[in-house]
Amino acid sequence: MHSRFKYTTKAYKGMEDLEAYLKESSLEEGLLHLIKLRASQINGCAYCLDMHWKDLRASGENEQRMYSLDAWRECPYYSERERAALAWTEAVTKISEGHAEDSLYDEVRKHFNDRELADLTVTVATINAWNRLAIASRMEPGTYQAEKKVEQKTA
Repeated sequence: MHSRFKYTTKAYKGMEDLEAYLKESSLEEGLLHLIKLRASQINGCAYCLDMHWKDLRASGENEQRMYSLDAWRECPYYSERERAALAWTEAVTKISEGHAEDSLYDEVRKHFNDRELADLTVTVATINAWNRLAIASRMEPGTYQAEKKVEQKTA
């Protein structure tokens, strides 16, 4: 499958600004990548699946947690905070199906303060927008290269 078209630089600027914000957000990097991978699984975005799998691997994430992510409810590999984030990710990604029910919100609030919950929601909204952009333009998976993490040595 080949890409249909490319977005203009100006069209990407707002999305890139959101990504820059998320890197500085109140959420830990590993959680951001799990959220992005899970939403991309739900949306079936091949380009973003490739990207976030590679990003997780580059950040040192456990392979078992990555390949079990679509069955996270049945696996013991995720913390309560991660489970809350994944449940919120699914609810916001599938917003038309349940409108982020109050009972779920109450559960998520046990693990996230106001700023973190706002950042979590912006993360989910952002990856959903990226998924739609990538799917509509048929961005070609397999081309993304994760940043290599530089190990710092202490003297």
